[in-house]
Amino acid sequence: MPQLSQVAATYASQIFWLLVTFGLVYFVIGKAMVPRIVATVDARDARIAADLAEAEAARAAADATEAKVDAEMDAARAAAQAETAKAKAGAATAFSAQIKAADAALAERVGHHDLAIGNAKAEALSNLQLVAAEAAQELVAKLAGRQVGIEAASEAVRKVTVHG
Repeated sequence: MPQLSQVAATYASQIFWLLVTFGLVYFVIGKAMVPRIVATVDARDARIAADLAEAEAARAAADATEAKVDAEMDAARAAAQAETAKAKAGAATAFSAQIKAADAALAERVGHHDLAIGNAKAEALSNLQLVAAEAAQELVAKLAGRQVGIEAASEAVRKVTVHG
């Protein structure tokens, strides 16, 4: 087959140059371009890893700061509650003292008023007996036509009020 013998002669040089071209392309890409791409990818990976580490460190610092702020807030809240309790206790003590003072003043005033009422009552009863004795004296004079002394009328009123 003569066609096949031509193929070997014409295609042999083409196959040779094809292999040389692929070899050159392989070495150019493999030795020149791939290391640059690998270096770029490695640099990018390193930058990402560094950024992630920096972000993790920032998060840890933020967590520590948050914990510190929370602790300070808890301490401030506890101090405020203690101060509030102290103020409440002081106010309750002052209020209790004011109430005791007011109660004592009221008790004193009530005592004075009770004494005044007792004196007024005794005076009123004394005056009532005198008025009743005078009324009895006038009734006896009008009804019986006799004059009775004030002492006798007072004694009669006293006897009636003791029994009645």
